Amino acid sequence: MTRSPSFHTSLEQGISIIAMHVRTLTPSPGVYRMINQQEEVLYVGKAKNLKKRVHSYTQAHRLPNRLQRMVAETHTMEFITTHTEVEALLLEANLIKRLKPRYNILLKDNKFFSYILLTAHEWPRLTKHRGAKTLPGIYYGPFASTYAVNQTLTTMYRIFKLRSCSDSFFASRKRPCLQYHIKRCAAPCTRYISPSDYKESINQAKVFLEGKSHELQQNLSQRMHEASEHQDYEKAAHYRDQIRALTQIQVQQNINTALKEDTDVIAIAYHSETVCIQIFFFRHGSNFGSHSFFPEHTKDLSVEEILTSFLTLFYQDTLPPQEILLSHPLNEQSLIEEALSITAQRKVNISIPKRGQRVRILNQAIENAEEALARHLSTNRSQLKILNEIADVFELVNMPQRIEIYDNSHIQGTNAIGAMVVAGPQGFDKASYRKFTIKLDEEDAPIPGDDYGMMKEVMKRRFSGSLSQDQTRNPFPQLLLIDGGIGHLNAVYEVLENLNLSIPVVAIAKGPERNAGKETFYQPGRAPFSLEKHKTVLFYLQQLRDEAHRFAITFHRQKRIKTIERSMLDDIVGIGAHRKKSLLRHFGSTREVARAGIEDLQSVKGISASLAQKIYDYFH
Repeated sequence: MTRSPSFHTSLEQGISIIAMHVRTLTPSPGVYRMINQQEEVLYVGKAKNLKKRVHSYTQAHRLPNRLQRMVAETHTMEFITTHTEVEALLLEANLIKRLKPRYNILLKDNKFFSYILLTAHEWPRLTKHRGAKTLPGIYYGPFASTYAVNQTLTTMYRIFKLRSCSDSFFASRKRPCLQYHIKRCAAPCTRYISPSDYKESINQAKVFLEGKSHELQQNLSQRMHEASEHQDYEKAAHYRDQIRALTQIQVQQNINTALKEDTDVIAIAYHSETVCIQIFFFRHGSNFGSHSFFPEHTKDLSVEEILTSFLTLFYQDTLPPQEILLSHPLNEQSLIEEALSITAQRKVNISIPKRGQRVRILNQAIENAEEALARHLSTNRSQLKILNEIADVFELVNMPQRIEIYDNSHIQGTNAIGAMVVAGPQGFDKASYRKFTIKLDEEDAPIPGDDYGMMKEVMKRRFSGSLSQDQTRNPFPQLLLIDGGIGHLNAVYEVLENLNLSIPVVAIAKGPERNAGKETFYQPGRAPFSLEKHKTVLFYLQQLRDEAHRFAITFHRQKRIKTIERSMLDDIVGIGAHRKKSLLRHFGSTREVARAGIEDLQSVKGISASLAQKIYDYFH
């Protein structure tokens, strides 16, 4: 590849800057950051020997093209020394997760997986949990599928009748809620079940979640026969239903007795510059599902480097299991094991199985990785084809790498919001979605209900505010798609002209009687047109519009609900900030206040009999 003189100049400058830092470094372990002129972190790396590692970047002829570009962009560097290489590895993963440097391997689709949480409470609660494990209790998981968690919990409520309500809701109850009446809770809030019986149900749930369901089934079967012998057929039928429900969950979880320890099975498949990492979760002998990752910025990197980065990044958010099975070896295996053991606060073993059922499970993971990669590549090829067709249809210079879709939502001007959805070659980029609350109380604000004025405000805030200044995270699009007609198009075009921006704009208006497939498109300099001959493009554009509409509606509903909950109590004479806080703390929400009886309302501190009557009359 031929390099331009400007590139060579920048590369020489970058090497000079790095060489200057090398002179002040010591051969200690640590983490380094490479930063460009805009103070953006380009790369985060760790080293056993900082001086030696950083010096390697001055050997430009040994660097791949990707790293040469990084060196050329480097304006300064920052360093953090650590006591050990393990500390450096953990710090590196933390900084990559937080800073998301564009020359590091990134897990774009990384997320918090779902867990089942049994809280540490006198009357424990069984619930779904996502995010940081800040609540005290026992966590079971991770589950790759949220749907599987919800299904499991629904069945477990039916079997064990454990409470699912929040602690504040639980503490405020005077009579059983709906869950009791549909036989999904034993109503511990009203002591309809004794502490000992509830504790027994908790222990049964623990046994099941720990993978000892066969023991539990045997116990329930024995109790069913005993109840039948004593002619307590109602209780026997209850045990029978529990056994059936447990069997159903076992089938769904695909019990695998080969893996007794908590184990993650990780396989990698790659083609050209695209990599797929497949992970299977096994907990207590049960298969908790699988998930595919497609890490970014993997060009010119070895499989070993990709796997090493994946392990350190993935287990930042997910507790490492006791055992990890890999499809490929690691050069720094002992270092990774030590780092993950520190994170898990127990020993973590990494290995490549050689024989037995472990090999068969690993081969299954490899097959799944290859199939997921093939689907991903096929989808990408289809996506690129569609984007090229869009460039032809709308007469764009190049295929759009970033399409921004906009929609507004309001009810007669109230709770007005704007929404921005982003799509490109990789599909929807949900991390780049943005919400805009329309400010109707300012001097230059649009008139309530003025949809065109609202769209103007959204455009101004997108292209002249803070979003426009962060071109790394929010680059300008190559196409704007507006949910609306000619009026919306003119509003957007006016803002872009005032800002001296040349971005192609297309408005998509719903057809007669809002029929899908009869949409009319508006583009500056062209007569209105339809895309009936371009079915694939039309369907894709409908998907983009519908996603923007969904995102806008969801945000609008959230704001509307908050407004309703705020105003309903505020409208009651005699309810100030203090009493409002007491009511919400006691009942949990405005909805529950509305459902409460007069006696329940009177039980709240500061609510007299007359005020309780006033609140009750307001809602009834």
